[in-house]
Amino acid sequence: MAGEDNFFQKVYEVVRLIPYGRVTSYGAVARYLGSSRSARMVGWALNSSHNMDDIPAHRVVNRMGMLTGKHHFGGTSAMQQMLESEGVKVKGNTVCNFQGLLWDPNTEL
Repeated sequence: MAGEDNFFQKVYEVVRLIPYGRVTSYGAVARYLGSSRSARMVGWALNSSHNMDDIPAHRVVNRMGMLTGKHHFGGTSAMQQMLESEGVKVKGNTVCNFQGLLWDPNTEL
């Protein structure tokens, strides 16, 4: 469990760096951490972060820009509302202009 806790903390450190109004993917975070096959574990870490106000988990979407984690945000539209409050347009549960808004820690950090 200690290794999992350490991985979760690394995920949180990266996610805290996602700029306001930008999004990233679970896979991009996993690749940055050197665990390219651990996108699902990034999701698990974010699912465990909902009582941490400093983790902007709403900014992490799947590789296609879909709000796949939306059911973890206390309401069916809460994740979308949080993104839209930052100027991110969402249509059909997918971030519009996903590639233009994508923040990739591998190239940005």
